[in-house]
Amino acid sequence: MNIKKHLLFLSCLLMAVNLSAKKNATPPSEKDMGAYVMVYHKDADHGLHMAISYDSYTWTALNNDKPVIAGDTIAMQHGIRDPHILRGPDGGFYLAMTDLHIFAQKEAAEKAGYKGIPAYRTTEWERDGRKYGWGNNRGLVLMKSFDLIHWKRANIDFSALTCPTGITDTHGNPIPWSEVGCVWAPETVYDSLTHQLLIHFTIRMKTGTNRIYYAYVNNDFNQLSSDPHLLFEAPLNGDGVPSYSVIDSDIIPFGGKWHLFYVSHEKTATVKHATADRLTGPYIMDNNYDDGERQGHEAPNCWERIPKHEGDTATYVVMFDNYHHRPHNFGFVETRDFQSFQPIGYFDAKGSKMHRTNFSEQKHGAVAPLTMAEAKALEKYWKKQQKK
Repeated sequence: MNIKKHLLFLSCLLMAVNLSAKKNATPPSEKDMGAYVMVYHKDADHGLHMAISYDSYTWTALNNDKPVIAGDTIAMQHGIRDPHILRGPDGGFYLAMTDLHIFAQKEAAEKAGYKGIPAYRTTEWERDGRKYGWGNNRGLVLMKSFDLIHWKRANIDFSALTCPTGITDTHGNPIPWSEVGCVWAPETVYDSLTHQLLIHFTIRMKTGTNRIYYAYVNNDFNQLSSDPHLLFEAPLNGDGVPSYSVIDSDIIPFGGKWHLFYVSHEKTATVKHATADRLTGPYIMDNNYDDGERQGHEAPNCWERIPKHEGDTATYVVMFDNYHHRPHNFGFVETRDFQSFQPIGYFDAKGSKMHRTNFSEQKHGAVAPLTMAEAKALEKYWKKQQKK
């Protein structure tokens, strides 16, 4: 089956973006890393934001917390959400985002308290909310760079796929991709077994139950190289339908296994953990996982703190959205064995090691390692941009 026939692929030149970004001759190794980049979005602008840290504890937003890429320049809905960044084995940066603007109707934006947002559509949602649900969208934005400044971009429309979804309606009839209700929270991971990039994302057909799907993607990061397949879902009811929704998947390898962090909507939205021997599953739920957070939380991202000395035991951080906090904030837990998880607080909370210097109300973040030179170059670039 020719996957190109299933996709609407758009690639364009962004303002101030050079599509001839060069591949690193020798990708840096872990011992070369000395800094971190965090990507996130904000409801106020639906653009891509970045922050830098040199110690993984104190973070400073680039461009004075204004978008480094405006959502209306790259997304079909004129806004992005849920950005995720992966540093690939070639040294490149792979950025995947939800193509969605939840306040694209000005009236809806002002009702939510966000003034000055332009009206990108006349309806609250892109399609009928009664049929396709809250925040309905059809696709993803994929971008690749070797310096986090110059990017290549692709827009993938899942409603154009003609391959089977594997999902049926209550009468047992197949539901086609044209009826997709949402394609949310994409993340990229490198499959060390197949030596391919894989993206996983939340799927809902019409207003049905949310599941997690995956598809392989080519090295240029501009088209799918396989049909999407089911990766993970909640336990099934007697009628074969998942008993609740699962969303916001994050996958990282550790200890010879793949570790999946996801959000369960069995009750209040809660981050959960599952493991598998293969990246594509099957995943077994870990009923012992507890991150200590009792309020609703979502958008987990697990990342590694760079060991200070050779031979040090690596520390991993699970970062998540505390969407019940006002203002919105992130929570953090640490682990060294993926069996016990120690809460270390929220950004700027009393007693917490995690701090922000110039930003707030960030949402759905993800972290990747940088070299010191890369971090300095980014800071220098955006300081120059601010002076223009």
